[in-house]
Amino acid sequence: MQSATLREVCAKYKVSRRAVQGYEKAGIVKPTGKNKMGYLLYDTATQERIGMIRMYQDIGFSIREIKEIIDAPKTSAIPILENQLKKLKGERSRIEGRIEILYDLIQKK
Repeated sequence: MQSATLREVCAKYKVSRRAVQGYEKAGIVKPTGKNKMGYLLYDTATQERIGMIRMYQDIGFSIREIKEIIDAPKTSAIPILENQLKKLKGERSRIEGRIEILYDLIQKK
């Protein structure tokens, strides 16, 4: 992989320009250069980092939390990840309960 423009990075990771600009504002990514037309470029490592940030967002972490864990040593990130896992399992239980209620309501009609 080589350097990519903001547009290419956004398309690849299905993230908006504003999101990447927000990552930049939060200080968790930065462009690694500009091309001859003045477009921002992102190297392979930065592109992968954007992908990681996107993945963390998908599993429910805020930018503030991502900033805290993305560069943390694995040993200090594990408790944060375990806590998120516990939270998601709780949400799954609540959703499964709602699904059961809906099944009951449908069967009664």
